[in-house]
Amino acid sequence: MVKNRLMNSRSDKIYLTVVYLFMGFFALTILYPLIYVVSASFSSPTALISGRVFFLPVEPGLQGYKAVLGDPRVWRGYANTILYTAAGTVIGMFVTMLGGYVLSRKEFPLKNQVMIFFTITMFFSGGTIPSYLLIANLGLLNTIWALILPGAFSVWWGIIARTYIQSSIPEELFEATSLDGGGYFDHFFKIVFPLSTPVLAVMALGFATWHWNSYYSAMLYLNEAAKFPLQLILRSILIQNSVSMAGDAGLNMDVTGMLEKQYLSELLKYSLIIVSSLPLLFIYPFIQKFFIKGIMVGSLKG
Repeated sequence: MVKNRLMNSRSDKIYLTVVYLFMGFFALTILYPLIYVVSASFSSPTALISGRVFFLPVEPGLQGYKAVLGDPRVWRGYANTILYTAAGTVIGMFVTMLGGYVLSRKEFPLKNQVMIFFTITMFFSGGTIPSYLLIANLGLLNTIWALILPGAFSVWWGIIARTYIQSSIPEELFEATSLDGGGYFDHFFKIVFPLSTPVLAVMALGFATWHWNSYYSAMLYLNEAAKFPLQLILRSILIQNSVSMAGDAGLNMDVTGMLEKQYLSELLKYSLIIVSSLPLLFIYPFIQKFFIKGIMVGSLKG
């Protein structure tokens, strides 16, 4: 009864009203740009250019999606990106988790020195030219490994993996594995890896997002268009569309044709955003339940 009286008090009603209004406004500021992008991608080019799109699609159509999905380069880019993302995520998770496991072992004599060295790389890097020369000297140019191996170990996720192993997996399990005749690899594959589902799920999302959205490494290290990932293909489509419009203007193209190309170019931006983001939007809900638990690893110790 005391709780009911408190909840029905005037001050509590005012407080809850303010909180709900603030959270509603905050949610709206996050959702509206997403809704606008979806609505713009389904609207007509003329409605988009004239600024008539605010919330719902105006003169709905699939002109932008037809232009994007009708290009065979997009499907080839999708296949390449799925391959790069899947391989990069699996390799990255294994290497990073293994590195975190090594750094979590108390008997590893150089763990502090190695951790300091790894941490420095989070703030400083060799730069683009030294990285390119390294990849070239290793013979990895124009191969899938140029996109996967340089980022196979993530220092940030390595620290989270190390903290998770130290705080969540009892040392007694390692002792039990040793008594059964097992070694470090047995402990890692049979104990640590199966018990690290939360951090592995969050790590998978991080690696998958990074590889899916990456285009700069591909632009540097890949020479064949057939190996380009989706993001680089979409970037090329936008640039080529802009360049073609500039060229047409130089040839004194008729005004109607120039306007149609300009309108289509504006519509393509939103259609490309949806096409490139849709797979991750479908995957995220399945691993969301692990996200909070995995990202809060090591924050509390009992």
